[in-house]
Amino acid sequence: MHEFPITEQIVKIVTNKAKEGNARKVTRITLVVGEYSGFIGESIQMYFDIISKGTLADGATLEIENVKPKLKCPACGEYFFRKPLSFACPKCGQDGEPTSIGKEFYVKNIEIET
Repeated sequence: MHEFPITEQIVKIVTNKAKEGNARKVTRITLVVGEYSGFIGESIQMYFDIISKGTLADGATLEIENVKPKLKCPACGEYFFRKPLSFACPKCGQDGEPTSIGKEFYVKNIEIET
């Protein structure tokens, strides 16, 4: 349920930027959502369709780029996706450490009509 207030903020950010650009309408929004961000893309999409009604973003396509988390090997520096039941680096076998990759959450792009 915490996707509702964040989606309100997304709509607010997008419509404010669109107004700054003298837009008639927002046609596409690209949102980057990491799997470890704490937000669910499908819920954001559902709320977006409701919250954007009557705004410059009404009817805009919401494109969500999902980012899978990566670990970093402290021994060899390799970034890698964790395999089920394992933290081992595929290059050297050392256990990987968490990174910020996969925690992203931001508006990447806004397309408008003027």
